[in-house]
Amino acid sequence: MAEAAQSRVQSAMKEFINEIDRSKLRGLQRGMHLCAADCHADTLSNMDEVHRCVERCQQPAQRAQQYVQSELEHFQESLSRCVLQCQDEVKDKVGPNTSEAEISKHRRDFETCAIACCDKNVQKLPNLLIKLKAAFESGAL
Repeated sequence: MAEAAQSRVQSAMKEFINEIDRSKLRGLQRGMHLCAADCHADTLSNMDEVHRCVERCQQPAQRAQQYVQSELEHFQESLSRCVLQCQDEVKDKVGPNTSEAEISKHRRDFETCAIACCDKNVQKLPNLLIKLKAAFESGAL
């Protein structure tokens, strides 16, 4: 059951990353490479000038990738905090004299809570995608 929830999270994340890549990052990367090619086509510039030109070309794509990475890290942290909260709730109920039956019940409670965390966080991805696309479109990146 928990494996299915983990699989749903991984699948949703992969879909999310593919969508932001196709819709936004790929175009930036293409522009970066075309810009860099233009830098190299300039036969009048010296090597340092070409290098600086290429670095300038890379900046928009790098900023965008860092922003996406940061948002994905926040998503991951939110999911981890939720699961840790589940773990804490169960730990508080288990003592040295807890029976095996109670421990099994607490494991099921933890699993149910963790699955709910996964599902709750997967539901946040569409809004996160909207937020990222809006940031791209606003020119903030």
